[in-house]
Amino acid sequence: MGEFDLIRRFFQRLPAADAGVEVGVGDDCAVLRPTPGARWLVSSDMLVEGRHFLSTVDPARLGHKALAVNLSDLAACGATPRGFTLALALPRVDEAWLAGFARGLWALSEASGCPLIGGDTTQGPLNLCITVLGEAPAGQALLRGGARAGDEIWVSGRLGDARLALEVFRGTVALEGNGFEAVRRAMECPTPRLALGQALRGIATAAIDLSDGLLGDLGHILAASGVGACLDVDALPRSAVLAAQPAALQRQCLLAGGDDYELLFTAPAGARLPDVGVALTRIGRIEARPGLRVVDAAGAAVEHGLRGYDHFAS
Repeated sequence: MGEFDLIRRFFQRLPAADAGVEVGVGDDCAVLRPTPGARWLVSSDMLVEGRHFLSTVDPARLGHKALAVNLSDLAACGATPRGFTLALALPRVDEAWLAGFARGLWALSEASGCPLIGGDTTQGPLNLCITVLGEAPAGQALLRGGARAGDEIWVSGRLGDARLALEVFRGTVALEGNGFEAVRRAMECPTPRLALGQALRGIATAAIDLSDGLLGDLGHILAASGVGACLDVDALPRSAVLAAQPAALQRQCLLAGGDDYELLFTAPAGARLPDVGVALTRIGRIEARPGLRVVDAAGAAVEHGLRGYDHFAS
């Protein structure tokens, strides 16, 4: 199967008539029709075999995750998805693998209203790079730099399960049956919180998605906003599976685990938060003094020695 046959078979579909795509896959460039008064938001994420995913992952789940981690960036900015491009390097043409990957990719594409509008394919080590395009009304995009002293810190969903699944794969933790499948699904099939991000426009003062661990990503908000924070580690939402693990492992997964793809945001104290069917948990507060303090439920300082994920850290 040649490159263009591969594209036509697995990655070419007509977008919905109301998607705002005048020209999609099959030309040198896509042509999109912007919404009057809106601003474009663009983000890219790369997934590399052995670094971001295991070679044994179900290809349908990989297709889902490849798009989900990019849509999560749009969610963090309160954006509405408009389209995405896919750059795909494959060591060889494996039709069964491609069919599964495309199935997972298309399912999330259709569910999120984010059509594939172009990209590239080549031969090489398995590597996936997606660029998403979204839009938000002018002046309403959620950014990292708006947190202010007195704001409350909130997080969606639950944290730490993806890192717990990774530890199972590494052989440092033993889980069986439904417990393992639950945390594995958290790692391989994250849910981008698009509806929540859009509903937080005009409410949240700052936001970010949790990809590199709570400590690191909260640190990005603090640095961009020029503030500090107090974080209650005992308030962090976790599954029953994670809660059954030793305290030290729980804190590692919760604070520095990464791959959660939940939304972390700040909002003024007492703000009325939207109800979009996702649990929201208050986990701390923003302080004027720089630095991040981690405490327990009693207010005692927690020494943890953890940090967020860094691809190039030794």
